[in-house]
Amino acid sequence: MPPGPHLSGGGRAPEDGAIAATGMGGAMDLATEEGASLQKVPGGPDGTGPQDRPRSLWSDAWRDLRRNPVFIISGLVILFLVVISLWPSLIASGNPLKCDLAKSQEGSQPGHPFGYNGQGCDVYTRTVYGARVSVTVGVCATLGVAILGSVLGGLAGFFGGAWDAVLSRITDIFFAIPVVLGGLVLLSVVTSSTIWPVIGFMVLLGWPQISRIARGSVITTKQNDYVQAARALGASNSRMLLRHITPNAIAPVIVVATIALGTYISLEATLSFLGVGLKPPTVSWGIDISSASQYIRTAPHALLWPAGALAVTVLAFIMLGDAVRDALDPKLR
Repeated sequence: MPPGPHLSGGGRAPEDGAIAATGMGGAMDLATEEGASLQKVPGGPDGTGPQDRPRSLWSDAWRDLRRNPVFIISGLVILFLVVISLWPSLIASGNPLKCDLAKSQEGSQPGHPFGYNGQGCDVYTRTVYGARVSVTVGVCATLGVAILGSVLGGLAGFFGGAWDAVLSRITDIFFAIPVVLGGLVLLSVVTSSTIWPVIGFMVLLGWPQISRIARGSVITTKQNDYVQAARALGASNSRMLLRHITPNAIAPVIVVATIALGTYISLEATLSFLGVGLKPPTVSWGIDISSASQYIRTAPHALLWPAGALAVTVLAFIMLGDAVRDALDPKLR
């Protein structure tokens, strides 16, 4: 009788080994499959982690802005203004300072769609070149106001005490000064025809508003739990300001500064219209509006085109500020 597995102990070992090997291999395969499936489950084995990468306030705001038609329209208008401010010769080949009195107050002509002003200058060319001064003044004044006001207000809100009390009283004094009246008084003694005295005046009287906004935002932010935890862990004041407070307190400042940019552009035009802002031969919408107001009945086109360009520019920046405010305000979500 041939020896069978049941007659030989040596014959059972290979079969047990084969069975054991097969069982271990199946267990390893099952473990591998379970591990792969666990890796596919969002958040880990317990499924409690985030399904996607956590989004920040800025990423959510950018997502909302891209879907906002107000932001898109105002952004395109501002982009166009920036382009013609940097390269006005792209759409206006003439010289804004070249005038011909023989064509004074003439209307639209081929190659001169906006006509001529009282001095015989091409209104179209001066309107295009006037965007450079207005945008430059608005951007520089806004940057100066935002930086100075944010630093002073942020430090006052963070440290408090005597520094906060003194700064609050100083801002109250500046708030009591009428902007236009202050410009008439301060700029009337300036003889320079550059844009820097006007920008300096706007920064001097504009920083208290940003300072108060930054102060309140920092006071609110420094009371959050993550700031208190960083303080408990021994973080320095500079680290808390730069890493924890500033990124979370800067949103209101950006919103106010964006809206204020259009206000500074209109303020420059107002001061130039009154004769204390920019002065000829600088090409400015305010200067053109002031000179064209004398003959508005005989040549209204010389006034309407620069005034319309000013209105569109200010409206574009205000609309942009409103869109940014809606995107950065968590209460509106």
